[in-house]
Amino acid sequence: MPGCGGRLNQAAGRSNRPCPGYPVAVMDNAHVTLVSLTVNGEPRTVMADNRLSLLDLLRERLGLTGTKKGCDHGQCGACTVLADGRRVNACLALAVACDGASIQTVEGLAGPGGLHPLQQAFLRHDAFQCGYCTPGQLCSAIGMLTETGPSAVTADLAADPPLTPGEIRERMSGNLCRCGAYVNIVAAISSEASSGGEAGDPLAAISFGDTAPYPPARRAAGSRAGAS
Repeated sequence: MPGCGGRLNQAAGRSNRPCPGYPVAVMDNAHVTLVSLTVNGEPRTVMADNRLSLLDLLRERLGLTGTKKGCDHGQCGACTVLADGRRVNACLALAVACDGASIQTVEGLAGPGGLHPLQQAFLRHDAFQCGYCTPGQLCSAIGMLTETGPSAVTADLAADPPLTPGEIRERMSGNLCRCGAYVNIVAAISSEASSGGEAGDPLAAISFGDTAPYPPARRAAGSRAGAS
């Protein structure tokens, strides 16, 4: 028997369990905004409540449930997606603030030829256990591999250091794995750490296979001299 909230929803003609990909009830027009996004290469337009997070827009309105809701406070990284090539916590980003952005989720990583190279690396290195954090780990790693400059553990703050295991751990520290698969996650990312693509291009910034030099001589075209 539905509780009070269920009866109120039924009285208002709303379902307690909205199906992903279908419209859900929102507030009156004074509190909603028409949001236009490009999601995994496909233009999408949604009338969204101004309070709706990007995470809930992706999961509840567009049916893209690969992006996971973990802590919902921006602390675990399970909801990481790429917005205009930069990694963001979707649970902290308002959907209306992403109007006009290009969003890439884990569903958009694989191409016609099969899995994304980093997905293949995660499989080869057994870089997951339960898999709940894996979509966020993948999107975060792809974004991270395009980033240049020092991190909090870089000795020379004027350098663009190679991706040593310590650098990878620091740069991926916002993505938690409660199963503790960190060793294999670092190994998988290390295997894909050399780049032949341009900085800022998250898909071109991954090399194929486990043949990359370690530590990599350079991560992205345009990296500053001395990265080796």
